[in-house]
Amino acid sequence: MEIVIATNNKGKVREYRDILAPLGFEVFSQAEKGISIDVEETGATFEENAALKARAVYDLCRGWVLSDDSGLEVTALGGEPGIYSARYKGLQTEAERRRAILDALEGQDDRSARFVCCICLISPDGAQHLFKGIWKGVIAREEDGANGFGYDPIFVSEDGAGRTTASLPISFKETYSHRAKAVAMLMAYLRGADAVRA
Repeated sequence: MEIVIATNNKGKVREYRDILAPLGFEVFSQAEKGISIDVEETGATFEENAALKARAVYDLCRGWVLSDDSGLEVTALGGEPGIYSARYKGLQTEAERRRAILDALEGQDDRSARFVCCICLISPDGAQHLFKGIWKGVIAREEDGANGFGYDPIFVSEDGAGRTTASLPISFKETYSHRAKAVAMLMAYLRGADAVRA
């Protein structure tokens, strides 16, 4: 069975190929299916944005489609950067966005935060399924580590033993992260889906 990943991110497609191939799926990027749309993320939540991207690609291929949306929510910043994590305050680089958060938390006692990942899966009949993973932690006082990307150098997860995600092996994130949790729910669903067992 074929499934299209609604993204132009080659790394994300490769990651989902590794996850879904053992379940019998042949994974394609939207580009490999001749779909060249870039969906504007106008939703107010991770769920809405994941669904917007998946539905736009589904409307063009009418098969299995998967998309996800994720980001960092910082309690003391009212949940920012949230759905704007990849384009926070219009800043151009990941380093600038990390610095903006560290500066905003200067003097703050509450440094709690969480990563959120929402996966949207649409089956060939158009049914939509959402899987949400949450990874709690705190924002570090300063950057540390070179593994990972985005906000990993300033995020200390509840299971990270006081170390930033970027200072731990990449395998740690692959095991415990918000995306790992959402993917685990996705896989549990797919293993039990009649369409996949057939």
